[in-house]
Amino acid sequence: MGLSGGAVGTAGVLALLGGALLLAQPSAPAPPFVAPGATASAEVVQYEWPTGDRGEVVRPFAAPPERWAAGHRGVDLALPAGAHVRAAADGVVAFAGRVAGRGVVSVDHADGVRTTYEPVTAAARRGEQVTAGQLLGALEPLGHHCSESPCLHWGARRGRDVYIDPLTLLSENVVIRLLPEHGRSGEAVHRSHTGRGE
Repeated sequence: MGLSGGAVGTAGVLALLGGALLLAQPSAPAPPFVAPGATASAEVVQYEWPTGDRGEVVRPFAAPPERWAAGHRGVDLALPAGAHVRAAADGVVAFAGRVAGRGVVSVDHADGVRTTYEPVTAAARRGEQVTAGQLLGALEPLGHHCSESPCLHWGARRGRDVYIDPLTLLSENVVIRLLPEHGRSGEAVHRSHTGRGE
């Protein structure tokens, strides 16, 4: 049984197309997917305490259950009024001014993180290149939200609304010591491993 002329012609065209596909140059790879608000930078940034030395955490980060819900989008660090507030890492000052009567400084870093410091009377200016540990300003005596004594609110986010715990940016282990609630009197009850008060 022989092949018809049409079948031989079709087979030849298919073979020709298959060979052309095998010899074709591969196309450029697609760029990697970057989630909205994230960065594709693989830059490693070294962060340090914005207080200069290891800070005392007065109130830890508390992620809101929803982007729009209440939460604590940063950490509060004990710091006296007038104390120096420093850049946590190299970056560019994105904002230095007042928001709702409070001094705020924000710094953009090469890894896509923006750190924010408040309430701070700015010494740095918008657009200024800063290095880790460089003076950003001084802690203001008013405008903080710690009731007992002044504190620095240090925030961090990726993109427009993905807030992260700034303590996770530090390369060291961080111990958080919570202070007793304000206005409560009496001694704390210590619990043993059995769960009974001692």
